[in-house]
Amino acid sequence: MTLPFKHSFGSEIWHNRIFLNTLIVWALAQTTKVIIGVFEEKKFNFRWFIGTGGMPSSHAAGVSALATSIGFEYGFDSAVFAIAAIFALVTMFDAQGVRRSTGQQATVLNKMMDDIYWKGQIEERRLIELVGHTPIQVLAGFLFGISWTIVLF
Repeated sequence: MTLPFKHSFGSEIWHNRIFLNTLIVWALAQTTKVIIGVFEEKKFNFRWFIGTGGMPSSHAAGVSALATSIGFEYGFDSAVFAIAAIFALVTMFDAQGVRRSTGQQATVLNKMMDDIYWKGQIEERRLIELVGHTPIQVLAGFLFGISWTIVLF
């Protein structure tokens, strides 16, 4: 029995430089977050590896690696690079804007519920949830992604 297509998904995807570079850079950014977390907190937390937020932004690193890899492969004047670059900008804007606000709102709501349950009052200060990124974390991720793409590509 022969398959109706001539391509092998498994072997082709592992020969795709753009895909592999993006995946490697994303994994390096996540690993860097864990290392920074261990030094800052003096303990290991597995959530740093699979979670969102933190320094550097793996969202920014991944999408900037994707766009840069596409630029190297197809040219920085190509339509596919333009699409990847716009995708990267939207993703980075979202990582430091909307998602960060969502995390702050979740923190406030969690605190309100804790305070209502335990104290009967609401304290409005502490915002520590890490759902999104600060602009510095996004910039660091952006530079991280481009730098590692230059090294790996």
